[in-house]
Amino acid sequence: MDEKQLNGEIRTEKTPRTVYFFEYLTRWTGSIPSLIVHTILFGGAFALGFLHIAPWDSVLLVLTTLVSLEAIYLSLLIQMTVNRHSESLKEVGEDVEGIQEDIEEITEDVEGIQEDIEEITEDVEGIQEDVEEMTEEDAEDAELEKRHLVSLEQLTKDVQRVLQDLEKFKKQ
Repeated sequence: MDEKQLNGEIRTEKTPRTVYFFEYLTRWTGSIPSLIVHTILFGGAFALGFLHIAPWDSVLLVLTTLVSLEAIYLSLLIQMTVNRHSESLKEVGEDVEGIQEDIEEITEDVEGIQEDIEEITEDVEGIQEDVEEMTEEDAEDAELEKRHLVSLEQLTKDVQRVLQDLEKFKKQ
């Protein structure tokens, strides 16, 4: 799509050429070159009257008619530009509303994620407590097993001693 920058707005190829022309004309009318051209034209019209090249009545009549027509066309051009800009502002407003809706959705998602994080944190704390309990239980079990081994070793020694004593009694 062919896009052009015109009067601070991007216009596409779907925009009629007349819109470009009227945008240009509106911009030109409010420029320094336009002021110079109008000053020269009005100066020339007054010069025609002062130099008696044309009668004052005719000069003033033509000048008044031209100024009135120019004012009418300028007001139409300005109104067209205002209408076009208000449409653009309306579209921007709709875009802003869409962005605000997106922000609300994202905020809700973030709140949901924060709740999930809190739940996960609670679960992790619970798991840590369980691990600590299991570690304590494992330590207790290891201590108990160690005692059993010591007891078994003691019993084994006692049994061996009893067997040795029995062997001695047999030999006697």
